[in-house]
Amino acid sequence: MSSSWTHFTLDRRSPTYWRVTFEHPPINTITATTVRELSELVDLIERESTLNVVVFNSANPDFFLAHYDVEKDPSKTAALPLGPTGMHAWLDLTVRLSRAAVVSIASIRGRARGAGSEFVLACDLRFASRENSVLGQFEVGAGFTPGGGPMARLSRLVGRGRALEILLVADDFNGPRAEQYGYVNRTIADDSLDEEVERIALRLAGFDHAAIASTKRYIDQVTLPPDAEFPPALADFFKAFKRPETLARSAKLAELGLNTDGDLERDLGRRVVETAP
Repeated sequence: MSSSWTHFTLDRRSPTYWRVTFEHPPINTITATTVRELSELVDLIERESTLNVVVFNSANPDFFLAHYDVEKDPSKTAALPLGPTGMHAWLDLTVRLSRAAVVSIASIRGRARGAGSEFVLACDLRFASRENSVLGQFEVGAGFTPGGGPMARLSRLVGRGRALEILLVADDFNGPRAEQYGYVNRTIADDSLDEEVERIALRLAGFDHAAIASTKRYIDQVTLPPDAEFPPALADFFKAFKRPETLARSAKLAELGLNTDGDLERDLGRRVVETAP
């Protein structure tokens, strides 16, 4: 299996601790290529019998994972092969990451919206920069049903009312508000985030693998959504590309600067309302 990935790098710190750094200029969008590469990474994670912890961070301090980019061709993503779970590759890799016998940690600095938010929700632990993190699910504001499982995951994390607010109001949540709602485990001062996540990761790396895997498996049994909850929403996401209203909103976002490092992407929660006809 290839490890010459183009959207992130893997640092095998030790047999028990890996660190993954997203680096896909200009803003760390998730594309079909990212999905293929992350699927390969999850394959590796599942095969490592001694691995205890994987930390995900970003080389770009302003964007952790911006959101999904269909690259002007939704069929490219729709055509990704099914994974071992029998689900679409994006759902498959996030579900398998959640259930892997390792602790996955999202160290969030910058923006994690849409599919970026879906990815961090699939991680076991989420620590965010207090001063420099933004999370959100903006899809409804752009005319889409979020497709990567945030309805299933957020409702279990933050409760029904707050999940509805995050998903339907489709606005940005800064670090402190995300912490207040339970969207992240906690926020950490930006200048201490790397050190604190490293401390936690090294602590986990030194524990007994069997004890971690067994304890996590029991928590997963009572907290993770069943597979059946995920595919219907992704099907709705793809259907939206056939709706004229959604296509008009998507065209407006592209005109305003979607997928480029500019004011739209930096303030997407506020500006997504500009797609209204």
